[in-house]
Amino acid sequence: MQLDIRPPYTIAHMRLYTVDAFTSTAFQGNPAAVCLLDSPVTDGWMRSVAAEMNLSETAFLHEDSLRWFTPAVEVTLCGHATLATAHVLYSTGAATGQVEFRTASGTLTVNRLPSGGITMDFPAKEVTPVTLPAGLEKALGATPVRVGISQLDLLVELESEETVRNLTPDIAALGSVDARGVIVTARGTETDFVSRFFAPKVGVPEDPVTGSAHCALSPYWSARLGRASLVGAQLSKRGGIVHVTHAGDRVHLAGNAVTVLSGTLHV
Repeated sequence: MQLDIRPPYTIAHMRLYTVDAFTSTAFQGNPAAVCLLDSPVTDGWMRSVAAEMNLSETAFLHEDSLRWFTPAVEVTLCGHATLATAHVLYSTGAATGQVEFRTASGTLTVNRLPSGGITMDFPAKEVTPVTLPAGLEKALGATPVRVGISQLDLLVELESEETVRNLTPDIAALGSVDARGVIVTARGTETDFVSRFFAPKVGVPEDPVTGSAHCALSPYWSARLGRASLVGAQLSKRGGIVHVTHAGDRVHLAGNAVTVLSGTLHV
């Protein structure tokens, strides 16, 4: 029997990677998918790929244009997927020096450190104090010490690192709070501060390590602790370390990344 195995459609080949960001150890940190596009694609196609990958973010890079999608929506800023994209470019030899990405949050600049880590220049997000939103304390299952808002996210300081680590919030109830996401933080014991990030409203119940949240955590804790350069630990199950430096209206985020998968996306 002779079989005709020619595909009934044209297959495009896109390079696809999974990278663990803000960690030096595979299977820790925050996994992001990185898709290097050979040509422009539709928003719907990117949403479908992001849903298929089912990670907190999938980054799509075409030339110098970088976009990020959760399994549910497009976001305007993502730290760990930017770090993952830069790591792919540096580790494959596609880039060697400073890289600039055009994004919905303006031009983001990344550089490779002599240590092998990557530093990123992001916009700072100032935190404005607000009264406790209705339902937030019950949803968290903990009493906030301070509450502020940073653009679309709430920042909630709790009394201790242990409280943040042991937090078991009602994710469904958090999705009803009037905010894109909720950053929970406290003073750290081995690092300067700790945090966790919950964003069920955009399809991310808990994000393992959140670069964009550190754009708010950096100026917040810099003002509290009186130092520009700090180290934060995100206390999700996977965990991760983010080095931050507050510089006026900018924040420098630094961390490491590990490629765990690379291949070809057949479309």
